[in-house]
Amino acid sequence: MIEGLKPYAEYKESGQEWLGGVPSHWKVPRIKTVLQEKDARTRDGSGTLLSLTRNRGLIARSDMTEKIHGARTLAGYKLYMPGEIVMNRMQAWSGMFGAGPIAGLVSPDYAVFKALGQELVGFLLARIKAPDLVSQFALQSRGIGSGFNRLYSDRLGAITISLPPPDEQAAIVRFLDHANRKIDGFIRAKRKLIALLGEQKQVIIHRAVTRGLNPNVPLKSSGISWLGEIPAHWNIRPIKQTLRRMDYGTSESALPNGKIRVLNMGHIQSGRILIPKSGGLDQMPSGLVLERDDLLFNRTNSPELVGKVGFFEGDADSPITFASYLVRLRARSEHNPRWLNYVLNSVRFWSYARSQALVSLHQANLNCSRYGRMNIPVPPKKEQDAITNYISDKGGEVDKAIARTEREIALMQEYRTRLTADIVTGKLDVREAAAHLPDPPNEVISESPDTELDDVDDLEAEATKD
Repeated sequence: MIEGLKPYAEYKESGQEWLGGVPSHWKVPRIKTVLQEKDARTRDGSGTLLSLTRNRGLIARSDMTEKIHGARTLAGYKLYMPGEIVMNRMQAWSGMFGAGPIAGLVSPDYAVFKALGQELVGFLLARIKAPDLVSQFALQSRGIGSGFNRLYSDRLGAITISLPPPDEQAAIVRFLDHANRKIDGFIRAKRKLIALLGEQKQVIIHRAVTRGLNPNVPLKSSGISWLGEIPAHWNIRPIKQTLRRMDYGTSESALPNGKIRVLNMGHIQSGRILIPKSGGLDQMPSGLVLERDDLLFNRTNSPELVGKVGFFEGDADSPITFASYLVRLRARSEHNPRWLNYVLNSVRFWSYARSQALVSLHQANLNCSRYGRMNIPVPPKKEQDAITNYISDKGGEVDKAIARTEREIALMQEYRTRLTADIVTGKLDVREAAAHLPDPPNEVISESPDTELDDVDDLEAEATKD
């Protein structure tokens, strides 16, 4: 992709130590001569509410989340038009700038800019998101009242930016669009592979927890629609008969500086429990300390995620508790808790459990009583242990393949960032390469957002007017 790309023939000093040398024909103005803030606002609150995302820019909030926006009215929200650039003042230090193809409304705490002169918005957006400028935004951000660091327009405007002529900006945008299509295609293919590997692991788990490891074992009807036949010597038992106890979590709210970590529904992922690095309670709720081999059942979540279960490895440095919309499941001694975790997360059981949840306002609830009455196949303890070891081995191989693929995606994303920065800062000359690129395809390839990297900015709901 970058074969033949070379530095420019001549460079000059920019006059800024952090910026260094720039191509000799580029200009180095201040941002205030390139971007002008506008403050047009809606009076009646009518219009499409837009969300600023890290990877996809400005999109309709309804395309990203079903959550109801926290503001009572959108009156006073800022108007955005295609061809403008939006800055989240409180996240400018992390490069939170964006643009989008549709007109709408953005938070009153954001800044909206229009480009001056012949500057191209596509280039400007890539340039101001480059690491050198983002580091300057971080230096110029200031904390106020709530403690958030904000970058105001006067400080933004005083920062120097390096810019090529408009025709060269167009060549750079053309080249980056081509490179991004190639990179996006690579990432899509790798994500499809991860999805296939995940399905392969689910097949391994489901087969093992419903049929065991002996392919020649005699079978009998389970009498359960989602389950089908099971080994003849296995039993069918309600979940509650495999447990010593089921406990609701604490209703106390976590504090930013609390020392006792509190798990919530977002900390249950892929059958595991992730320990938060910050926030918690000052005092441990009585009887709600997680112990090694405990399971947490997600009783309240979106309809797509309710019913997920996570296994606690017990490797935390300090006591851990859990929130009220989670339920602790502690297995009886005659059952292997890891086996139980595999059963409860098997794709067909989980699908059945979700179907039993009560849904209201985009949230689903599956209480302890209903969940505890659900039947599962229960083999003897010796087979539970063997099944657990088998899934750990076979599933572990799949997990390694998934981890390798995720690393390939991360490396490609890092490559994209480096390549873009080198081009928009003038370290690589793409003019000749851009001139020989084929015309871009007409089709638009849509992709589900990456929730880890492309979340809706949660600060929108808390934004205050300027």
